Order: sequence, then structure tokens, then C-alpha cells
Amino acid sequence: MTNDDVRVGVFVCHCGRNIAATVDVHAVAEYAKTLPNVVYVKENIYTCAEPGQNEIKAGIKEHNLNRVVVAACSPKLHEPTFRECVAEAGLNKYLFEMVNIREHCSWVHMRDRENTMKKACDLVKSGVAKASRLKPLEDITVGVEKAAMVIGGGVAGCQAALDLGSMGFKTYLVEREPSIGGIMAQLDKTLPTLDCSICILGPKLVDTGKHKNIDLIANAEVKNVSGYVGNFDVEVEIKPRYVDDVKCNGCGACVDVCPVILPNKYDMNLKPRKAIYASFAQAVPLRFNIDVDRCTKCGLCMKACDKHAINFNQQPKTRNMRVGTIIVAVGCEPFDATRKKEYGYGKYENVINSMEFERIICASGPTGGELVRKDGSHAKKVAFIQCVGSRDEKVGNKYCSLYCCAASIKQAMLIKEHDPDAQVAIFYMDMRTHGKGYEDLYDRAREAGIMFIRGRPSEIKENSKNKNVVVVVENTLMNEIMEEEFDMAVLALGMQPTENAKRISTLLHIPADTSGFFMESHPKLKPVDTPIDGIYLAGASAQPRDIKDSVMSASAAAARAGIPMTAGKVSVEGITSVVDLSKCKVCGICAQRCPYGAITVDTQKNTTSVLGASCKGCGTCVADCPFGALEQNHFTDEQIFAQIDALLEEEPEKKIVSFNCNWCSYAGADLAGVSRFQYPANVRIIRVMCSGRVSKDMVLRAFEKGAGMVLVAPCHPADCHYISGNVWAKKRIDEQLRATLQKSGVEPRRLRFFYISAAEGLIYANLINEMNKELQENLEKWKGQKLVRAGAKKVEAKPA
Repeated sequence: MTNDDVRVGVFVCHCGRNIAATVDVHAVAEYAKTLPNVVYVKENIYTCAEPGQNEIKAGIKEHNLNRVVVAACSPKLHEPTFRECVAEAGLNKYLFEMVNIREHCSWVHMRDRENTMKKACDLVKSGVAKASRLKPLEDITVGVEKAAMVIGGGVAGCQAALDLGSMGFKTYLVEREPSIGGIMAQLDKTLPTLDCSICILGPKLVDTGKHKNIDLIANAEVKNVSGYVGNFDVEVEIKPRYVDDVKCNGCGACVDVCPVILPNKYDMNLKPRKAIYASFAQAVPLRFNIDVDRCTKCGLCMKACDKHAINFNQQPKTRNMRVGTIIVAVGCEPFDATRKKEYGYGKYENVINSMEFERIICASGPTGGELVRKDGSHAKKVAFIQCVGSRDEKVGNKYCSLYCCAASIKQAMLIKEHDPDAQVAIFYMDMRTHGKGYEDLYDRAREAGIMFIRGRPSEIKENSKNKNVVVVVENTLMNEIMEEEFDMAVLALGMQPTENAKRISTLLHIPADTSGFFMESHPKLKPVDTPIDGIYLAGASAQPRDIKDSVMSASAAAARAGIPMTAGKVSVEGITSVVDLSKCKVCGICAQRCPYGAITVDTQKNTTSVLGASCKGCGTCVADCPFGALEQNHFTDEQIFAQIDALLEEEPEKKIVSFNCNWCSYAGADLAGVSRFQYPANVRIIRVMCSGRVSKDMVLRAFEKGAGMVLVAPCHPADCHYISGNVWAKKRIDEQLRATLQKSGVEPRRLRFFYISAAEGLIYANLINEMNKELQENLEKWKGQKLVRAGAKKVEAKPA
């Protein structure tokens, strides 16, 4: 398309008085008429309302517009609205550009009308410059396999599988252990009603195992996942049980004759089991397994089994399946108390952890429900130590595990049920009984005579004569140091990500937070979605959760996973990366940068390809391609350079160019607007989908054009919507480019790299105020600096 073919229509919104009170909308509209390629300009009171949209549609038809710019509010609010509007008028929706003159202009510069006007005009000019170079794009529509996979067979995984199966979808439930059930199967009673855990869980396990739409694959691990939403190819390895699960009927005759005695993991190693065993009495599937590494191969089990189910020649099996959606429900695991040396766990025999207590107090446990010590005597005085592995910077777990306070209260109440005369004390930092009915349980515990002592114990010692434990603590309520002797101490373990979580994170490209839990797409609006389309989170894989919340999140994840499968197809935005094979040297850097596995480099065929359905459009690969062989649709170098040039055409030395990522810092600037946080009007924001898209050449282009300062504002570490885009942006911009600036004659302080979240509107406003102050102090000095560089990327900002 030639320059003469581009016909841009500009629609400037008054937004009632929200924009018009600060910005002279009529003057902006008149200015827009002077811009290249603009053939029609219209003012609207409310452009987003039906009359305003009708005016856009009429303008497209009457003036043969092939590009539309709306200068109004944030694209985060109404970009989808206007895209749909232009599409209804017959224009490709990607030929629309939105300019934010409300949140980023009128609301944040309310006391500087003159410079606000200049900024509004600059922003419209920048929008027109980009719009003139927009290309029509098409969303990618892909079919969805109407089958799902749930990884993890705890209570959350079972609930998610049952919900999906009940929707009519084939569901593969993959569990690492020989039986489903997870941690809940080990608990005696549940919160807050103290009812039997296995009585609740057992029927759910049975329902899961016999559901016609659920294919239960126990004793197995997911080994590989490829593909994209709607079409995930999954490889599962099934470990050998050395017992034929078809022939085995769970009679247990083999167990009776087995001579090998081993610790029982289910009973926290407090009770023995045989080398051939079932996980627990209510296991599903109720099939036996042989611990082949410790089996003596005596053959007695083979002789005892009249079904001939024993088979020592079994080998691992591989199953491959295609699914449309995946739910991750790998849960979490208790903290390893041996890391807290000061509490003597593993050293003193009467220091136990909360999971061991659950098995001891359970009627089917190793002691038949009797609270006895290692020497067989009954514990009459018990201490509970809270926050072991939680809220503890020393072990790296700063977070609260949520359930532990209530769990200790529950366990203390169980002691009182067994022995009303027992003395129980709970040593706590802060009691957090957060759930429905939990505060009532706390009140009942106090009425039952359970003591609550505020203070984190500094150490636990042992009385060598009677093996009692001595708790040393500062009672912060009484302002005194205590040393009190107990028959037993129970360490309330916090929860942490499973050892398998990191592998799953890498396998599925799901980001994890600094604590190792999987990150949600959005903690409030998409709490069970991951940043990877088609993959969802259930249970305690995203954060510590109790049973009720795990089940709730599982049903939510199943509902989300069912949406694309019900629709039968999904649309993927056309904002993806594309490769120019004529420039590509097949170096593989792009594939290294892509966290989604969307780029394939074939050195044998000397080619690179991008799978559009997997590409999320962050543009990190584009920014780091050393040969300019990659481009990002809708955010091309030409389009962004045109914006830079337009914004810096007049008095560039007074301006701050700010590259803001769509999901965090751009939204943070929006929040500053909504909150009316005021800052100088000399900042010009350029929106990119991810800070990973900001190349060195973009920053250098701004300095070449005379920008006073440049800000690159990514998401915070571990919060990147695109997993690792901000990591590469930091290496490229904050670490590497500063040295380049110094050599090129530009003061490195003129470049800022600052993390801004969507919630940090005030921080963004304060940052711009600070940068402007520094700019004003050094204006004359920096104005004389001239950027000189060789080998600059040549991109001519010509209309498409």
C-alpha cells in the first residue's frame, strides 16, 4: 500500500468532561487534521457509547477509511470495544489504534493545560504514525481436542477430574504414587468440623476410579508436553508395579507371606509394611506394588498368588495422548523440619511433626489412635510449635501457609477428646484462623482449656533423664522468658512446593513465583488460569490451601478448562512473531529466548519456524535477533520507530520517552490516572506488549532523536506475563546498553530501568517526578551530548 492509499480517520473523545476539562478537544481535533494520511476527524462526547460507535462506522463507509485512531481512554478498557466496532464496519480489527489522552494525559496533568495540550497532540501524532503503518492481521483459529488431562491425584485433582468427566469430556488423571488420595488420605480429621477425613475422601476416590470418562493412570509421570491450547501432545511414563493390575484383585495373600519388613511411608515411617504392599486400605486403584529395590526375590508372593499376577519382568510403559486442556494439581508438601536444627527434630525422640501426629492420633494408625511416645508412655502434656517452615526468612519461606494455625487447634482438640485432663499449649506468632467456622473452633479450643502462648520458641532441649522436651520461648504477652517441660512437642509444618514442581514448571512453561509455587495469570481476575493458554491450576500447586479451598479451586479450574473444549475451537491473536528466512542465520537465539517453545530451529534443514498458535506475542525473540530476521506483528520496528520519531519531533531534549509493558507498567500508569496522581506532562508513553520487546535500537533511536531521558518499565521479577521477557530486557537494556551509551557520548543516567506493577500508580508518578527533576537540573548539559554509533539498525519509518 502506498502513502496515497492510507486513509486515516481520527475520532477524539470528550469523555463528558473527563478529558475536555483539561484538554481542548476541539484544538486536538484541528491539529489531527494537519497530520499526514488523516482524511477525516470527528469529535465525540462519548466515543464508546452507541452513537459514538455509529459515527465511527459511518466515517469508515462515507470516507473510505482504512485506518482508525480513537483518542480517548486507556486501550486496556475499550480497545476490544473499538476493534469489534471497526470490524462490524468491514475493516480488519488490527487496522485500529487507540490513543490514551485520559488516564495518561488529562487526569495526570490537571494543573498544566498548556503542556497537556502539547502532549495530547503528540500522542495523537504518534498514534496516527503507527496506524499509518498497521497491517491487516488474522486471528489464528485452532480446533480443540475434547479431552483433558489432570496432573496430580490428590483431592483437588480428583475433584477436577470428576467435574470434567461429568461434563462428558474424556479425562486422563495422572498420579505419581500408586494410589490417588494425596495428603488428605493421611489425615485423621478435617477442619473445621473434626469429621473423619478418609470417610469423606474414600467415596470420592471410588467415584474417580470407576467414572466412565476418567482414565486413571497411577504410578506414572508426565515426561513430555508439546503443542498449544486445544492440541497438547503429552507423553506419560507408567512405572512398573511388578504386579499385573488387571489380574490382581487386591486380596492381600501375597502380603501375608512376604518376609521383608520396611518402613511405611503412608504412616510416616512409624509403622512397618512389607516389600509387597498397597498404599493404604482404601487405595484406588487397590492394587499391590513391589518395592523391587528391597525385595529379596524369594518367590513366596508368586506362590501365594492364585491369579498369577506377580511379574518381575515388567518394564516401564509409555503412553501418548492428545488433550485440549491441562489442569495442574500437583499439590504441595510439608516442610522438612530437620532444617530447623534448633527444634531437635530427628535428634530428640519426642519431637514429632504435624503429619506424624495425624497418623498417631488416627484410629487406623500405628498406635491405634493412642497418643503415645516412643517409650510407650502416654503423652499428658503436649506443646505445639507454630510456623515451622513458614513466615521464616532464614529458610526462604516468607509466606504464611494459611492452614497450620487451624490444623494445630484441630490436633489440640483431638488430644482433649482422647484425654480431657491432658495439658496442651500452642506457641504461636499470630493466630490466623481464616476460614468459615475456624474462629468458632478457636473459641472452642480456648473454652476447652488449651493454652495459647504468643512467642516463637528459640530452641527445644531434651531432659536426658526422662526424654521430655523443654521449650525455650519469650512469652511476648507476659514479657518474660519461659522454659517449660512437655512430654511431647509437635512441630506445625508449613507447606512448600513439591520437589516435582520445578520439573512441571519447566515441562509446561508455567512460571513460578519466588517461593516456587505456580503463578496465576492474574491473582484476582484469573486465579486458576496460568499465563499459558489451556493450562490451569487446582489445589495447593499455586499456594498453600486447605481441603475446602482446594476443592473450590479444582471445580473452578475444571470449569475454565471446559470452556474451550465446549466451544470446540479457540482463537489466538494475530500479534505473533514472524521470521524472514532470507535474513535468518539459524543461530537459535530466538528459540532460547522463547519460553513457550513456539520457535523451532532445524539446523539440518537450515530453517527457523514460528508456531503462531503457541506464540504469545511478547516480542523478546525479535529484540534479541542479531540479524533482524524476526518481526512482531502489530508492534513492528517500523511502527515503534515511527512513534518515537513522532513524539520527539519537537523539543525532544525536554521529553522523557517511557516504554511501558501492556500488563504491568502501562496499567500502573493507568492507575496513576484513575487516582489523579499528578506528574509532569513531558513524559511520552509507548506501549509494548512486553518489556522484552524493547530493543537496544529503540532506546538508541530515542537518544538519536534527542530525547532527554528514556525509561524502560518492565514487570517486577517473577511477575512477567510472558514468563521471562523482563529478565532478557534487564540483561539487554539495564546491563548491556549502559556501557554502549557511555561509549556513544550519552550519560548513562539518562536511561532508567525500573520495575512497575499494575498496582504501583503512585510509584510510577513519583518516578516521573524524580526523573523530570533530574532532567531539568541537567537540561543544558545533556542537550549538548550527541549520540554517535556505528552499525545502527536502519529502519525507515515509511507508511505501509
